Amino acid sequence: MTVADQPLVLGIETSCDETGVGLVRGHTLLADAVASSVDEHARFGGVVPEVASRAHLEAMVPTIERACSEAGVRLADVDAVAVTSGPGLTGALLVGVAAAKALAIGLARPLYGVNHLAAHVAVDQLEHGSLPAPSIAMLVSGGHSSLLLVRDVTGDIEPLGATMDDAAGEAFDKVARVLGLPFPGGPHIDRAAREGDPAYVDFPRGLTGPRDLREHRYDFSFSGLKTAVARWVETRERDGQPVPVAHVAAAFQEAVVDVLTRKAVLACTEQGVDHLLIGGGVAANSRLRALAQERCDAAGVTLRVPRPGLCTDNGAMVAALGAELVARGAAPSPLDLPADSSMPVTEVVSR
Repeated sequence: MTVADQPLVLGIETSCDETGVGLVRGHTLLADAVASSVDEHARFGGVVPEVASRAHLEAMVPTIERACSEAGVRLADVDAVAVTSGPGLTGALLVGVAAAKALAIGLARPLYGVNHLAAHVAVDQLEHGSLPAPSIAMLVSGGHSSLLLVRDVTGDIEPLGATMDDAAGEAFDKVARVLGLPFPGGPHIDRAAREGDPAYVDFPRGLTGPRDLREHRYDFSFSGLKTAVARWVETRERDGQPVPVAHVAAAFQEAVVDVLTRKAVLACTEQGVDHLLIGGGVAANSRLRALAQERCDAAGVTLRVPRPGLCTDNGAMVAALGAELVARGAAPSPLDLPADSSMPVTEVVSR
């Protein structure tokens, strides 16, 4: 079957503050249109759910139109509609789910409500081809830090570990605020850290002690690290000393990526898996990519990381998972599918 003969799938992503619409045929990305409301949230220092929902409402139609224009297709050409039905912010999810239902009904096309985390795994196939089975996936974002054993991205995903408190991206945002850097914190800490010394402060590595590795071997915790950075900065300021932002950013970032990559490679070796996929917004971090590559090379593990634009929330990842479901002949979701803010990763598609 040629690319032109494969089903055209439209994907909608509205789990947080970005309205994403993607169009995919098989493993070929035709369009990835994103409208972000991050500037509207910046003055609050974080995402405000009501603001995000309103922004999705305003951006939905223009973003769909832009995606179709980029791909050179009409809505009538779409063979199936996929949408993030969870997890995420309830109000934001509802906007995307309602839009997808309207399209599915209006176009008389099948609807697939898919899992946000599974979509972050599936999007890598647009760049690197089919995902070897099994693979380990580490998803790191503002809301999630997860280690997954992926036997089949369309229906067999086993959680190995998750964040116990702050997700990695959340910790980046909070530390950036302590350092006086803008929201979202991840890109700004990444840039500042390039001029800093990662060994300037030896910040704690959460859940890496012997007892922690027995009880929470693949889990993550960044709350203690965040607090340690805040207290170090407060002490410095109280003593009337300047805060070396670049050095603190580098030391904090190193603590995060050290734990993430260490546990991800540990999962690969202990589970007998030789492919590691990293996805989610924090996967765009340059130091995470570099250290992951270094440690994967040493362990004989093949690393797969999508380009930065496909790591953050986007419609392409939803369309990619939808296209895989269509290709496998998976049954579509019912038209009364809900928006599930706590949808477990073991539920890849809403039934």
